[in-house]
Amino acid sequence: MHCRVVQFQQREPTHNVPVASLSRISRLPISSTQSPCLHFARALSRSTAPSGRPTKITFFSSKEYEIDSFNRCKNDKVEFDYHETKLQPSTVALAKGSDAICLVVNDKADAETLKKVKEAGIKLLALRCAGADNVDLKKAHELGITVVSVPQYSPDAVAEFAVGMMLTVIRKFHKSYNRVRENNFSLEGLLGFNIKERTIGVIGTGAIGLRVARILSHGFGAKVIGYDPFINEELKNDPKFTYVSFDDLLAQADIITLHSPLLPSTKHLINGETIAKMKEGVVLINTSRGGLVDSKALVEGLKSKKLSAAGLDVYEKEARYFFQDKSQSVIQDDVLARLLGFNNVFISGHQAFLTKEALTSIAKTTLDNVNAVVNGEDCPNVLKAPK
Repeated sequence: MHCRVVQFQQREPTHNVPVASLSRISRLPISSTQSPCLHFARALSRSTAPSGRPTKITFFSSKEYEIDSFNRCKNDKVEFDYHETKLQPSTVALAKGSDAICLVVNDKADAETLKKVKEAGIKLLALRCAGADNVDLKKAHELGITVVSVPQYSPDAVAEFAVGMMLTVIRKFHKSYNRVRENNFSLEGLLGFNIKERTIGVIGTGAIGLRVARILSHGFGAKVIGYDPFINEELKNDPKFTYVSFDDLLAQADIITLHSPLLPSTKHLINGETIAKMKEGVVLINTSRGGLVDSKALVEGLKSKKLSAAGLDVYEKEARYFFQDKSQSVIQDDVLARLLGFNNVFISGHQAFLTKEALTSIAKTTLDNVNAVVNGEDCPNVLKAPK
């Protein structure tokens, strides 16, 4: 059998990085009566712009739930300017006079935007997320713009959500919920299957993939196999987990769950060719990056019943719709509209990370990154330009 080797090219930022190692601030002792951000705010008090004024950070794509978390970590040595609009060339002017721009995965930091950032005199982009595929890192490096990210904030949040999504599509919680609200208590069409002793394939075995594997193997009694060009030693030594080749995982797994970074080598990792190698009736779960899946191929796989169900918290062209209320609009993306029309597909709006613990960690690490760069200190979360 031909074995396809998928090279991820670089280590997923979240892989095997203990939470305590992410920032100096996160290692400070916290008493049972104090907020985690209190200790951080004291350390941040040193973070001022070169002129001695507060460090000004302009946030794009701001949402109320994250504003609250950042405000809890704020003190008088830092100034926040929140904007709901996305970062793009036409909106960079909103950040004029700032020391840093804080952005998320669906903001646009391409070459054109970065030139505007440079012209505005801003030398720091702080991603409050792990993914950085929306940033032209090579161009940022050429322009002298430092880019930092939050490589890990709550892998447990995403792992738990992934397992919950798996149960939802297998046991059809969403269908049952909608039925009983209309006084329909029929069980027809709700047949599922046990996870116990099923073979589950985990693609990407970093911090999140590791947790998913352990929940499913130790908690549910599933047979868990995995693929990753970078071996996770913790999982390698786990008797309830087995590393296999990429093609073997596709051929053996009853359920496939994705936890890989989005890189040029992993774009459309799940495509027509790889779907053809999967078992009949396989279930696909993606809480990682939308671009890992060729959505048109996924539609065909669902239509042919090669896939019996899919759970998606991400979509490759999600920027136009996710994190927004589009309930009064018509979906213009035909592929997304088709996926929403399947009764065996469950889609959520990039929600897997959304827990109180994750938001606090994101705020702390983002501000720690800014503090380090502004003060000329070493920052472990600076992103390097690709070679």
